[in-house]
Amino acid sequence: MAADPTPNPHATAAQVEAAFSDPKLANVLYHDWEAGSYDEKWSISYDERCIDYATGRFKAVAGDQEWPYETAMELGSGTGFFLLNLMQGGVIKKGSVTDLSPGMVEVALRNARSLGLDVDGRVADAERIPYEDNSFDLVIGHAVLHHIPDIPAAFSEIQRVLKPGGRFVFAGEPTKIGDRYARKLGQATWWLTTNITKLGALSSWRRPQEELDESSRAAALEAVVDIHTFDPAELETQARAAGMVEVRAVTEEFAAALFGWPVRTFEAAVPREKLGFGWGMFAFKTWQRLSWLDERVLRKVLPRELFYNVLISGRKPN
Repeated sequence: MAADPTPNPHATAAQVEAAFSDPKLANVLYHDWEAGSYDEKWSISYDERCIDYATGRFKAVAGDQEWPYETAMELGSGTGFFLLNLMQGGVIKKGSVTDLSPGMVEVALRNARSLGLDVDGRVADAERIPYEDNSFDLVIGHAVLHHIPDIPAAFSEIQRVLKPGGRFVFAGEPTKIGDRYARKLGQATWWLTTNITKLGALSSWRRPQEELDESSRAAALEAVVDIHTFDPAELETQARAAGMVEVRAVTEEFAAALFGWPVRTFEAAVPREKLGFGWGMFAFKTWQRLSWLDERVLRKVLPRELFYNVLISGRKPN
């Protein structure tokens, strides 16, 4: 087996230019670029807060009757957020992380080691998964499908590597409508924050210009790596076309997304040390309350297409 490629966190200008016409290269460069700071950027942790979040997403679309799954693979694992927290939550016993970005696989394996979890990993293309047929009881992913150029090919590969009766669960995928308002909110917040912090009285809240410039370059690549948005019904159809059964998509986060996207963008635009524990608790508790509102009230009265995230699950026939 050939050795995995090494991370490349400092892409050249020529590589970045080439990436604008090559979504897979863009994914590698962008995620290698982000790997070292990704957990901090997205407030990812491996404690009760994110364990509850990950297991809650899983339970919302797939229930909890089959726990624990003996073997699971995460596609587009990033730093391991979904898999590692599901393992800590008792959903999975043994895990495999895969990602197109060598940098992300490296960080995910390091996180797994620090948590004492039984995890291996490979640099892998979701359209050509480097595992044998019938290898896993579960295939999962969080915020990955929208990065994959050929979704039908990926679903076919997922079906191939699942054991008969095995399940897939994907969460955190943007809906068509949700992505539209989230991007507008994020762009407006970035513009407002980076301009207001030019004022003398607020200059200490401004990140150094070179950091802002690098974030802007990363954001330009982000527009290339974010390939798809989804209609829940269409995503269900794609999974069924690959041979999956018991396919079900649900959506979440409307009020929570309207709050969360400006907050995340603001946090990325100011120095981290300016935002203390009090801010973090305010943001998290507010998001929790709005998520409760979404789940208990708004989901019952609003079309599922309006919510920001789509989650989907199904299984391979026995």
